[in-house]
Amino acid sequence: MAARSHVQDPNDRRLRPIYDYLDNGNNKMAIQQADKLLKKHRDLHCAKVLKAIGLQRTGKQEEAFAVAQEVAALEPTDDNSLQALTILYREMHRPELVTKLYEAAVRKVPSSEEYHSHLFMAYARVGEYKKMQQAGMALYKIVPKNPYYFWSVMSLVMQSISAQDEKLSKTMFLPLAQRMVEKMVKEDKIEAEAEVQLYLMILERLGKDQEALEVIQGKLGEKLTSELQSREMKCMVLYKKLIKWPECNALSRKLLLNNPDDWQFYISYFDSLFHLIDEAWTPPAKDEHCPEGQVTCLVQEAMSFVEERVLNEEPKGSRRLRGPYLAKLELIRRLRERGTNDEHKLGIPEDLMFQYFERFGDRPCCYSDLKIFVDLLSLDRHTQFINKLMEVVPLSISTESDLALPGDVKAMQRHMFVVQFARLLGLHETMDQTQKLRLIQELMQRYKHALKFGTSCLKTELQFSDNYCLLAVHQLLDIWRQSGEEWPLWRSLALLEESLSNSPSSAQFKLLLIRIYCLLGAFEPVVDLYTSLDAKHVQHDTIGYLLTRYAEPLGHLAAASQACNFTLRFFHSNQKDTSEYIIQAYKYGAFEKIPEFIAFRNRLNNSLHFAQVRIERMLLDLFLEANITNSLEESIKAMGICPEEDDIPWDNLRDNRDLAVSISWDPKGRELSEGERKSSMKEERIWLQVRSLTLRLVCALSAVSHTVEPKNSEKTTTNGVTSKIEILRSLIQQLERVVQSEKKKDKPIAKFLVQGPPPTRMATYLESNSCRCQIDAFHLVTDIYELDVSGLDETLDVQERIANNFKSLLQQMQELFNKCKGNLLETKQTECTTKPELLENFVFLVETTCIILWVSYYCGNVLRPLKSSLQRKKKKKKEINVVMPVVFSSFQDYVGRLQNFLSEVVNHLKELESTLTALKLEELTLESPSAIENEQKFSRTVRSKIQSSYQRSLQEIGELLRKRLDTVKSLKF
Repeated sequence: MAARSHVQDPNDRRLRPIYDYLDNGNNKMAIQQADKLLKKHRDLHCAKVLKAIGLQRTGKQEEAFAVAQEVAALEPTDDNSLQALTILYREMHRPELVTKLYEAAVRKVPSSEEYHSHLFMAYARVGEYKKMQQAGMALYKIVPKNPYYFWSVMSLVMQSISAQDEKLSKTMFLPLAQRMVEKMVKEDKIEAEAEVQLYLMILERLGKDQEALEVIQGKLGEKLTSELQSREMKCMVLYKKLIKWPECNALSRKLLLNNPDDWQFYISYFDSLFHLIDEAWTPPAKDEHCPEGQVTCLVQEAMSFVEERVLNEEPKGSRRLRGPYLAKLELIRRLRERGTNDEHKLGIPEDLMFQYFERFGDRPCCYSDLKIFVDLLSLDRHTQFINKLMEVVPLSISTESDLALPGDVKAMQRHMFVVQFARLLGLHETMDQTQKLRLIQELMQRYKHALKFGTSCLKTELQFSDNYCLLAVHQLLDIWRQSGEEWPLWRSLALLEESLSNSPSSAQFKLLLIRIYCLLGAFEPVVDLYTSLDAKHVQHDTIGYLLTRYAEPLGHLAAASQACNFTLRFFHSNQKDTSEYIIQAYKYGAFEKIPEFIAFRNRLNNSLHFAQVRIERMLLDLFLEANITNSLEESIKAMGICPEEDDIPWDNLRDNRDLAVSISWDPKGRELSEGERKSSMKEERIWLQVRSLTLRLVCALSAVSHTVEPKNSEKTTTNGVTSKIEILRSLIQQLERVVQSEKKKDKPIAKFLVQGPPPTRMATYLESNSCRCQIDAFHLVTDIYELDVSGLDETLDVQERIANNFKSLLQQMQELFNKCKGNLLETKQTECTTKPELLENFVFLVETTCIILWVSYYCGNVLRPLKSSLQRKKKKKKEINVVMPVVFSSFQDYVGRLQNFLSEVVNHLKELESTLTALKLEELTLESPSAIENEQKFSRTVRSKIQSSYQRSLQEIGELLRKRLDTVKSLKF
């Protein structure tokens, strides 16, 4: 372990074997070795702690905690024990215990720099900023080093950031931090750049921009050397804040003279230019324009300046600069927005873009550079512009085909740009289906021809022609949207699978494959595709929705559980990992990064995806594991859920999804709009609310235990059973309001965008009517509870209502089952058709079945003793032929019919599975229009994957329903 390498303890030799066992993951041997050592050396505290670590890692958390607390109570001061306890508490996710550990150590050894330092870092892990400030100053008094002093200053800044009262932040914490830094400035003790950065951060938060500017321009500013042009960039930002447009303009101009290819300087230059024009600023007659140098305050001067940058770029040749050429287009765009007539002096945008293409068209960045200026082109000139570009693309007729093909990568890149830009201009939308198919065939021919340019590429590298295939698939998706036929999706999968075999590392191919497989209801191939993406850290939040959104709805319940657990591990480790980042920032003086780390942690804690996965994982665990016996209560208890508490931070939820992760060349009208993003977020919030309420209702059901309270027990205390039933009623009302509100809304038109978000499950939830069935099941609980509390004699109307509810539930379940009927996969002549919605309906049927069985178990627990009590009374009175209340016979009939119903569903699933297995898809020659023979191999691969995925879905759904069917027998009495 990390602690042992620098331990200078006589017992190090004895402890070394335990360290080695723990490092190698052999925790049982570590425990045994620790026990042996403790028999000989009972007071060797570190051995006890190492034993506790072994116990913790073998799942014996309570025993490990007891051993650790036994050592902690002795307040050890040896480095071995302290470091080991720190590691243990981190693994237990109890960082607050580390602070107590080092508080005791500091009390015993008050002059230890190391222990004071560890105490400060321990406070940093738990965010105790005030104590951090005190610990930093205590450390500085013992060892007067600048870093320790500024740790204390930064802790004051963090108190101001975390303070809920902004007035307190501005009047106490930040001014105190400023005075502390200025004290060091006056004493000329500022040593490092980090200290100056912290000073600037404080002034910025206080809004003292002028003082900050003076610091940068003064002696302290000379220490800002870690980044290139650090002082200039900070000055630029402050000039903008202080509305010093002459200085901002002059500085931008000066920076552009030195670096004419830096785009951010052009933006600042133009921003400040037009502010000066709006203010009618004029330069002084005699003095220099401003301290930063010459100022540009006229459009004509700006034009001349940009032209000079272009002319100065020409002779260099070795590295052609793009900035000056794009600056002309940017200036034209701004002049056009302002409605001035000067834009023509810079040239015609079409000609400038053509010239740019001539110079830089062989670079992949050419498309993204010119995309932002596409609106400068006249609508009636789009086709002519594309034709003009094609004229200068060096292509030659090949002997292999009738197409004019490129001879090298640069020529190919130029042609690819033309195709991409034609799609951006909307020219592909005007094509009919025949033309689109012809274009698809041409693109794939070009793709395969250009593979020869990448024969030397490694597997981890992309083929130069990959975008040809992506463009072809986008065309196929267009045909699918317009025609509604499925064959374009099947062919898209075949093309993507073929191309992925040539570029195994292409994330774009994998992302499109994931989306299209999920459209067809096949989740099994998605698991391997997502795994091969090798998503790192925050990507589990930004693109994780691609995996977790479809796993459960498409019937892959085991994979859904694994995906949720894997994602939650990332989010749960966020707190610990971020604390370590903050500590490292303190150690290395990167103070400006600390607020960023805090904001990053909050961003992940408030992630919509985190909240969704957490709720779905708990629901999934209950559906999979909790049967109708006591395991439901045990599972809910282990989860620590309180039905009356809603722990989702609704007001702070953030949509961190990266919806633009897939590349797209669609026209602006077809791109994902900000309104669609917000609408998607709203839909996701509502669906999260439905799932959260469903989970809390299940927990409330578990909490409503069978009561033996007498009549009128409605007056029991709020801590009794009555309060629990009221919680259940309240949650039912909340869920009903959400469902009714969604039913009133117009059904949105399904719109598939390459960069668009997948829809929620809300539409299927409402259409399948599983929402009504689940809500009625929870209503049944309240009726049964009323029967239990009031007794049989006074609840005849309730009994009749319960009997009707039993019949209604069975009828609704049958209706839901009817929507699951049909074949998932069918072959018609040379085409395959799918019905993936059947899988979603089946999953809702499973979820509804689980809820109804839990409700039925509660009903049985209430009715069983009532019936036994009634029978005993009748027996004592020796009454014969007494008619039992209808509620008992209706429940018995309900259980029998429920058992028959589930048997029918299970048998239907078996038939579906048999039908699916009997399909000989590999023998099917799936000839889509203009299909290419080489695609047949990959078409068979696609069909096989989809068939296998459907079979897995049916197997998992059927297996779960069979388990639930087995438990129905226990409901009878």
